Formats: sequence, C-alpha cells, structure tokens
Amino acid sequence: MSRPGEAKLPHLFKPGQIGAFKTKNMIKYGACCVSNYNTRDGFITPRELARTRVIAGTGAGIITNQGAYPDPLGEGKAYFRQVALFDDKFLPQFETIAQYIHDNGAVAIQQILHAGRYGGIDLGYCIQPSVVPQTLPHFRPPRELSKEGIQDIVRQHAEAAKRSIRAGFDGTEVTSFMGYLLANFNSRFTNQRTDEYGGSVENRGRFMRELIDAIKQATPEHPLVIRLNGAELMDRWGGNSEDECFELMQQAVDCGVDMISVTVGWQEAPESSIGRDIPPGHWNYLSAKAKKMFPNTLITFGNRLPDPVMANQCIADGVFDFWEVCRPLLADPELIHKAAEDRLDEVRRCIGSLNCLSRLFRDLPYTCAMNPQLGHEVEPEYQITPAAVKKKIMIIGAGPAGLEAAITARRRGHDVTIFEKSDRVGGNLHGYSTNDLARPDDLISVINYYRTMIGKLGIEVRFNTEANAKFMRSILHQFDVCIIAAGARTDLGYYRHVPGHERMVDALDVARGTAKPGKRVVMVGAGKIGLTLAESLAKQGHQVTLVEEAKSIASDVMPSFKWRHSAWVEELDIKTLTSTTLVGMDDEGALVRNNKGEETRIPADTVVVSGPRKANHDLFNDFLWMIDELHGAGDAVIPRGLDASIHEGFRIGVRI
Repeated sequence: MSRPGEAKLPHLFKPGQIGAFKTKNMIKYGACCVSNYNTRDGFITPRELARTRVIAGTGAGIITNQGAYPDPLGEGKAYFRQVALFDDKFLPQFETIAQYIHDNGAVAIQQILHAGRYGGIDLGYCIQPSVVPQTLPHFRPPRELSKEGIQDIVRQHAEAAKRSIRAGFDGTEVTSFMGYLLANFNSRFTNQRTDEYGGSVENRGRFMRELIDAIKQATPEHPLVIRLNGAELMDRWGGNSEDECFELMQQAVDCGVDMISVTVGWQEAPESSIGRDIPPGHWNYLSAKAKKMFPNTLITFGNRLPDPVMANQCIADGVFDFWEVCRPLLADPELIHKAAEDRLDEVRRCIGSLNCLSRLFRDLPYTCAMNPQLGHEVEPEYQITPAAVKKKIMIIGAGPAGLEAAITARRRGHDVTIFEKSDRVGGNLHGYSTNDLARPDDLISVINYYRTMIGKLGIEVRFNTEANAKFMRSILHQFDVCIIAAGARTDLGYYRHVPGHERMVDALDVARGTAKPGKRVVMVGAGKIGLTLAESLAKQGHQVTLVEEAKSIASDVMPSFKWRHSAWVEELDIKTLTSTTLVGMDDEGALVRNNKGEETRIPADTVVVSGPRKANHDLFNDFLWMIDELHGAGDAVIPRGLDASIHEGFRIGVRI
C-alpha cells in the first residue's frame, strides 16, 4: 500500500534496477566513511553489526556497506578500526550484514577501499603511484608502487570482490572518494610516473581499467559501482581539471561499469565539498553533466544534497538516477520513512557540521551531532523504552539540551514541562545561527525540528518565565525531576579588573541584535562565538580586530571546520592578534598587551566580549534541597557546543 509521501515524491520512490537486481526505490545508501567501530585487526564487532542493522532498515533500495581494505599487509588501511576483507576468516560477519540488508528488501553492495596515499596507518608509510610528499603532516611518508605491486593490488581487489559475493552481497564498489588509491592513480597530482601507468589521462586511467576488468571477470553476474571525482578541488596542488575527471569517467563507462557515483574533493583539498559552508545542491551540476554524457550508465549522487524533495526533482530532471545519501541517514535513520509518510517536518536534518569526519581525523569512532544514538545502537541504555515509573519532569531552559531531554523523556511516557525565560525556543542558538556565514538555515532547522516535536508530543512550554528560587519553591512540589539546561553566559566578571570594563558589550547581545556595535569593533575572544560574530560584522562592513589570549584562534571549533574560519578571517580582512590580552578601554578604543609585554592601542567604537563563557550554575545550589532528582545538561554543566548539548540532553532523557 502506497504511503502518502510517496505520491508527493514519485520519482524517488519508483522502482529501479542495477544490473540484474531490482530496487524498491531510487535511493542508494552511500558508504560515506568508515565507522571505526571494529577491531584493530579488521574484524566486525557487535557495535558495528548493531549500527548496520539500523542502516539496513533505513528504507534505501541499495545499501552500500562501509569500505573494507583488501590487502593482508594493511597498506590500504586508512583507519585504526577499519574492517578487512583479505581473507575468508572475515566472512561470517559480512554474511550477517548482507542478510540484514536483504531482510529489509534492499540490494546489498560491498565497498572495497584501498586508501593509498592515506593508508598504511599501522605501518608508518603509505603507497602511491609516485613519491609525492604529503601536504598534511599526519599522513605517512609515501613509497612508490612497482608494477608487480600494482598487479598484486588489482588481484587483491578481485579476490575481495569474490569474497563479497560469497558472503551474500549482490555487487561491489570501488572508490576514489577523498583521495584514496584509485584517485591517486587518476590524478596528475599524485601520479607522476613515466611508464604506461602515468602521463596522459589514458595512461593514468590504466590502473582503474585493470581494476574494473579484474573485478568484472571475477564477479561477471554482479554489478560493479565505481566512485569517481567530478571535481578534485586540488588545483593548488596540480590536480585534475573537471574535464580530466570526466575523461576518466568515460574510460570507466567504456569498461562497462554498472553505476558511477559522482563525488567531490580530496582530504587535502583546500576548499570544502560537504561542509556547512556549501549550500545544498551546489554540486548538482556535476551529476547533471555525467548523466548527459553517459545516458546509458546509472549515475548516483548526493554530495551536499540532504533534502529528499530536491532529490526527487533531480531525478525528474535527469540530474541523476539514484539519490546517494549517507550523512543525512546518520543524522536521522528514519529520513526515508518520514519522507514516504509525508512527515518531513519531523526530520533531524544533517547540518553538515562534520562531527563524523572530525572524529575520524582524530582516529575515533564516528558520531553525529544530531543523532546521539549513532554508535550506541548495541547498548540497551541508549534505546527509548517506556519508563518504569511515569514522572513529572520540569526542564529549565529551552535550548538544544533542554529540548532534547524534553522530547526524549516525553517519548518514554513522562509528563514534561519546560520553563523558558524568553519568548521562544532555541536558546542562544537563535542569535548565533542568524550570524552564521556558513549556512544559517541548517542551524535554524535544529530549532524548527524541536519546535515541531514539542508541539506534536504535547510538551508544555511556559515562556517568559524565569526560574529562580522564590518562584520555583512555589511549584517544585508538583514535580519529581528537575533538569537544569539554562545554558551559559559571557563571563563579564572576568574583566572587572580592566580599566573601562563598563564599556564592554556582551557578544550575546550583539548576536541577539539588542546591541548595535559601531563601525570599528574589537572582538575579544576568537573561539567559535567570537569568530562567528566577527565574520558576520565584517561581512556587514564593520572593521573588526580579533584579540585572543591563546596562541591560535578557533580552539573550540570542530577540527574539520577550523580551516574554514581561518579562510574567512583572511578573506574578510579581519586583523587577528593572538597571545594578546585586553588591558584597558576608553573613548579611543582598546588597549591590549601581547605575551612579550608590548602594548598596543586599537582604535575602536565598540569592544565586544565573547569569552570566556560561564555556565549558569547558580540554580543547582538553589534547587539542591527542593526536589527528588536534580540533573544538569549542556552548557549549564560546562560550556561546550551543540553536539554536546544534544547528546547530554538525550542521555538524561533516556535514563530518567
């Protein structure tokens, strides 16, 4: 029976086909990155199996399992806990995953991932076509592959493909995404060989053609997907042009691949491909070009395309055949079902914060800012189950931590009331999202999601109600539990010793629009709040100087987004003084002192202070003897970020 949303998105939910296999819709779950949930020697863990069971149930017509490295030495291994597929001993858990996928009516594809330039994580070196020095210091020094080594890798891929089919998968996928081995051979940057594997585009594509041929011979009845860059974004390093990328796609088509997944970027690319600063749909032109050039080959695409409505229109317009989606399904595994049921207002949108990649780049298991359950699917205590005892819960603060705690507790059957001193939900995220240069709509979507869910779950919110000891004393007897999620504030008291401190303007007031800075602004504090406001003000035409006590800016920014703030600071001509302290303010501006003791006067009309941040701890002491259970969540415990607030709110809501 058709669900109501399927009629609104008919192109997305129509049946499809890849090779001899029919698909229930035109959605492919993409293996966007490895999870790092597995053992150091490549075996799949119960934690991984629990995650893949959730992925298998997302409703996608094709499910791609995360990339496994194919060589016994581990030269292709990119991450400490990446899964392996170089021996039959690994097959039992792969068989389980393939069965999960088939049980949910999807076509099962196993990705084979040899990291090349980014591999050899346990070895102290990496292999690539040529010895091209690393531009990022955390990768291993390169060794050049011999012709015999190339043939070994081709054979290893073919054997891994055969194992995948024996494990029950319907097809395989090889990937050049993010600059892995296939991309290393294809690219002018890393392939500087002078033999038949280097030089012209034709020669650079030889490894790819041999790889495709070997896998197709090994698994002739099963589809092969190849992920290829439509744009490398590696111009700074002498990488391929877009035209060369499409010439390589043509070679893959001529070799008979069943599907091309069009991707964008390398890890070393000096510009973003999937972060919040890229608007949804920005890269669609690449898949449209591929579909036009290769009308008889399936094209799948999903780079920075989190919206099923846009995806449906893209399929209708011939931009691609299958919507390839990964991170949006990490953020909300129910996305496809909600789309089919016409409940898109309930979707937790992937906001492109790249918490997932930031964690991987630190060799940690990936998590998602929006989905606190990701990576914890195997743990019963992370599941939303009916409460053993129904309780009346009061939550102080309608920011992300309080809202997440509220909807989680309500889903478990508790009665929940939120007390919020302002007239709207969202907390400080409101002000900062409107000043965000990357993608304000993504951050605002977080607030909209919570607003929708508190309405649908029937959670009472008492606005314009400030929690204080006197007020709460009169109503606390009505509640069993209090969760303090009152956030944090700028610690203006930190500057009380500074002459002229009364002239300071709180960054939060600027973010809210209740304080209007002058033309020349000194922003004290270059963490994410100070940077966000400094960039916004500079964009509006203010002359901004950043003053930061630490040695560098962006200390509290996610690792995958630090570079973006540094680039904006440069692009917007924001002067930055690090290892520098504010020591005075007057009518002329700000007096600062660096770590050498040198003082400088910065002409300014307004001095805005964005840090340090101070948790709103006061209520903990006030309520300590007033209520049976007292908890804290988010910045009210210690100032951090959006991901910590959401995760902490969930953990409290799911256990009360």
